[in-house]
Amino acid sequence: MKLHGYFRSSASYRVRIALNLKGLSSEHLAHHLRKGEQCAPSYLAINPQGLVPTLENDAGAILTQSLAIIEWLDETHPVPPLLPDDPLQRAKVRAFAMALACDTHPVQNLKVLARLRQLGLAEATVTEWAAWANREGLAACETLVAGEAGPFCFGDRPTIADLCLVPQLANARRFGVDVSVYPRLLKAEAAAKAIQAFADAAPDKQPDAE
Repeated sequence: MKLHGYFRSSASYRVRIALNLKGLSSEHLAHHLRKGEQCAPSYLAINPQGLVPTLENDAGAILTQSLAIIEWLDETHPVPPLLPDDPLQRAKVRAFAMALACDTHPVQNLKVLARLRQLGLAEATVTEWAAWANREGLAACETLVAGEAGPFCFGDRPTIADLCLVPQLANARRFGVDVSVYPRLLKAEAAAKAIQAFADAAPDKQPDAE
């Protein structure tokens, strides 16, 4: 398999964790987002959105969007499972993951922040926008898992929720968010980071890390 990504991309980070948890190897192909390499015609030919990650499987099929990639990995390599067996809990896990991957991360990603700068917003305002987006999303997620057994977001093993949480907390810290106000999320993060698959997927461990 080939994983097209970028070391600091939260979405790529999620998929790296999933691959590691499944014990799957892949060739990592870096596309430097700040240099616009994701907009090269050769890359747009496989991912017309010009986003990372993109996964090419061994048969040459191309998958985009991190959650779709992770669910495909979970369906084709079911051990260890990344979703609970219970349908209600599965829905809760997906809702948590989507709260971060669909509603929080997209409004503070590089593309959106670049657009805000193009519109003439001061850098301090752009940074505050990103911090606000993280605070809003993480506060909601703190409530979503407040009553869930730990140590992970949902129970005693990592799920897609944790794969989305760890990269998002990293983003929040990068934008100066005080994450100490989310103790339940930090508990889940600590449990996840104790697992080698999460540690090896960290941005600073990637070959293209700056």
